[in-house]
Amino acid sequence: MFNLVQKRRWYFRISAVVILLGLVAIIYSVITLDTHTPFPLSVDFRSGTRFVLHFQAPITESEIREVFGEFGVTNPSVTRLGQAQDNVWQIRTEFLATSKAQAAQDALAEVAAIDTAQTEIDSVSPSVGAEVTRAAMLAVVVAAVAILLFIVFAFRQVPNSGRYGACAVAAMLHDILVAMGFMSLAGLLFGWEADALFLTAMLTVIGFSVQDTIVVFDRIRENIPRRKNEDFETVVNRSLLETLHRSLATQLNAIFVMVALLFFGGASIRQFIAVMLVGMVSGTYSSIFNAVPLLVAWHKGEIPFLKS
Repeated sequence: MFNLVQKRRWYFRISAVVILLGLVAIIYSVITLDTHTPFPLSVDFRSGTRFVLHFQAPITESEIREVFGEFGVTNPSVTRLGQAQDNVWQIRTEFLATSKAQAAQDALAEVAAIDTAQTEIDSVSPSVGAEVTRAAMLAVVVAAVAILLFIVFAFRQVPNSGRYGACAVAAMLHDILVAMGFMSLAGLLFGWEADALFLTAMLTVIGFSVQDTIVVFDRIRENIPRRKNEDFETVVNRSLLETLHRSLATQLNAIFVMVALLFFGGASIRQFIAVMLVGMVSGTYSSIFNAVPLLVAWHKGEIPFLKS
């Protein structure tokens, strides 16, 4: 029988390298961004007003800034979207009242005609932005605690049931860090901003990761009383191999759909799909090569601060 768990130190090293690269991007973003956050935040998470304007004639960044300056906005963030010939611009400003935002749009329309059918103006007040940020952090914390308690309860008849929950949460945190590192890197390279869809993608990734991990853990629970003559590592490795085809089939089906949507879906969901895809790939890897090997390493006392 092929021993997949035996190479666990290499799996841990690969994960460490990927996470460290992401942490470098996150730290750089925290230092360089004016919001001091791991990645740029959309108006869903911080107060402000965002304009996405489709001009029907060429317009320059300086002309846009000049118009907003007339309304007291001294330092708007102006970004061209798409190709130069598309004449699509995104402008982020401090929070503007609806009437003031509409007046700024009308003033811009006098400089270059605007396709109002494709215009997007989103505003979030400071209180709403702070509330959404707190809710996002609370959602991740509650998910981690709920997963830990559920697995401890479900595996209560298995020795050291708390380890199963802790390993599942560790794999979940691995996937969160990988997805956050990817988002931070994409924010630095492509100017992506984390919005409400990013939070949705993160919570979905957590669900996929934990589901796959529990499938393997459940087979371990079934095999422990059946294979009393085998040591723990052999039982775990057998359980992993028995469920490997199911785990890969489930995850790969979802990944193939994500790839298709990434290439053929609309631009508005591309960022959401990309984060989901990276998270699912990470979740597939962490469930097989992190959560289960970590359980074996913990049982054998290979983790210095978690000796049996």
